Amino acid sequence: MQNHFELFQLPQQFAIDGAALDAAYREVQNRVHPDKYTNASGSEKRVAMQWATRANEAYQTLKNPFKRAAYLCELNGVDLQIESNTAMPRQFLMQQMEWREALEEAKAEKDIDALERLDRELRAARKEELEDIGRILDEKNFTEAAQRVRQLMFLEKFAEEVQAVFEQLEG
Repeated sequence: MQNHFELFQLPQQFAIDGAALDAAYREVQNRVHPDKYTNASGSEKRVAMQWATRANEAYQTLKNPFKRAAYLCELNGVDLQIESNTAMPRQFLMQQMEWREALEEAKAEKDIDALERLDRELRAARKEELEDIGRILDEKNFTEAAQRVRQLMFLEKFAEEVQAVFEQLEG
């Protein structure tokens, strides 16, 4: 069975040409769209629907840098161990604690400016983490990349918490 990169005839790497991905996705969807199979047999319709579903899943995975990084690790035999491996570098944990304190303070004081500063800092950290992950994946160090993807998961989850506080304070 083809992997997602093969399905769209793209190189199996982190850096991806978004326009090429979009074009390849449209091409696959045009070939397998269920509307083209209205007069086909039941089994042909099912196969077309399965391909359309698979193309959607592949597209969503490759379009999202976080999902693409995790997928590349898994393709190369490295399990992310999301549930079982929560070990993080000390410096990363210290940063998380500082951000959590800042979030609690901003929430308690209803300080939108502090919350915006925290959000900017977090966006920069997520961007830097993604760039590092891309470099590490291109170096084919999938074990290190998996660790960094787990860290990125923490950052993504924390970003959701920050957004929730924004909504709470603004709503």
